[in-house]
Amino acid sequence: MLELTDISVHYGDLKSVRNVSLQVKEKEAVALIGPNGSGKTTTLKAILGLVPLASGQMRFLGQEINSLPSYRRVKLGISLVAEGRRIFPRMTVRENLELGAYPLGGKADVKGQLEWVYQFFPILRERERQVAGTFSGGEQQMLAIGRALMAKPRLLMLDEPSLGLAPVIIEQLYARIQQLKREGLTILLVEQYVSGALELADRAYVLETGTIRRDGVARDLLEDPEIQRSYLAICEEGGGLRP
Repeated sequence: MLELTDISVHYGDLKSVRNVSLQVKEKEAVALIGPNGSGKTTTLKAILGLVPLASGQMRFLGQEINSLPSYRRVKLGISLVAEGRRIFPRMTVRENLELGAYPLGGKADVKGQLEWVYQFFPILRERERQVAGTFSGGEQQMLAIGRALMAKPRLLMLDEPSLGLAPVIIEQLYARIQQLKREGLTILLVEQYVSGALELADRAYVLETGTIRRDGVARDLLEDPEIQRSYLAICEEGGGLRP
C-alpha cells in the first residue's frame, strides 16, 4: 500500500531523515519506534506532504505521491492523527468530527461516517454536543482518531497516541486501535510506548538518528535482548516488560 524508497528530509543543514526505506502492506499494522529526535514524526509528515523531501520516492497504492499536495493525499486515503491530538477545543465533538470529512467535499457521507466512528468510540456519541476542550486527554485522543476516520482513510497514521495518558487509558485506547486493525484498516504507528506498539504491530522498524537500524517481525523485536535493553525497562520483580 505504501512504499518509501531512500527518502531524506533536511531542515536547513540538519539531516532529520536519511535514506529511509520502508513498506506498509494492506491491512497490516507497522510500528516505527526509536528515541526522541530520531525522525519518526518527520517521516509521517513527509508521507502526508507536510514537509518536502530532499530526495527519494514515495508511492501510495502504486501511485507516486511526491508532488501531490497534502489534501490530495488525504483524498487518496492517508490520514494522520498528529502528536498532541490537535483538536478544536472550542468546537463541539460533532463539529470536530464533521470537519474530518471536509477533505472529501460533497462526496462525504457524513452521517454514515459518524455512525461508523461512534461504533468504535461510543463516548463520542454520548457527548457529541459537548465542547471538545472539556474532554480528558484520553477522550481527546479518541476524538482525534475519530476525526481522522471521518476521511475514510485506507492508511491511518498515528503519532504518539499514548503521549501523556495514564496506563489504564492507554490500555483502553490500544484496544480500540486493535479493533480498527481487525476491521482491516492499515495502520502506521509511531510510538514511544514500545511494548504496546510491538504487541499491536505485525512488523516494525527501528529508527535512530534519522536512519533505519533494524526491522523485522514485531514479536521478534519485542523479545530481542538489544531492543529490551534500549527501549524497554525490565521490571525488577517477575522480569516482565513495561513501557
